[in-house]
Parts: sequence; C-alpha cells; structure tokens
Amino acid sequence: MEITKSREGNKVICSINGRVDTQTAPDLQDELHNYFIEAENEFENKMELILDFKNVSYMSSAGLRTILHTKKKIDSMSESSLRIINVQAPVMEVFDMTGFTDFLDLSTEEE
Repeated sequence: MEITKSREGNKVICSINGRVDTQTAPDLQDELHNYFIEAENEFENKMELILDFKNVSYMSSAGLRTILHTKKKIDSMSESSLRIINVQAPVMEVFDMTGFTDFLDLSTEEE
C-alpha cells in the first residue's frame, strides 16, 4: 500500500493505492494519526479529511477498524469532516454489508 498526501490549508487529501488489510491498516492508521496531530497543532482541531479510494482494491476488517477509529476521531474534533471518495464497487460492497454506509460520507464518483 502506498499513501500520498496533499494539503490545502486544513483540507487534507489522502490518496491510497493498494489493499487496506491486516498488514497495511496499521500504516494507514499511523499516517492518519499524524494528520490529526497537524490539525491539532496548526488548525485548532479543524480538518477536512478526504480519503481517495480510487486505487483501493480490497478492504479487510482491520481496514474497517482504521476507518471507524478515524471517523470517531473526526467526530470529536470541532468543525471537522471525513469524506471517502472514488470508492470502487468491491470496497463499497464491504462498506454496505457492514453498515458503514449509514454513517460515512461515501462517494463512488470520480471527483
């Protein structure tokens, strides 16, 4: 898995390439944790986090835990949001079957 970050002020776009599974989910969680530290130190806990899943081919339960942890952290921050964009059909099916579509802002369209 590769993670590429771009930032425009407090808007952080995290592009993920590869599988989010037991081996890679901890790396993603560590990277996202660093974004939260930046938001705390530089933007008074205000962050618009966009996860671009265009190149995510697989999501395991470990990946789902990382997404859930990220959502909980975002919800605890003032004026912050999480969007997951460009979700491919197999990954969207995982989100749908697990009920994550009920509380996440997900998009399958290219942005």
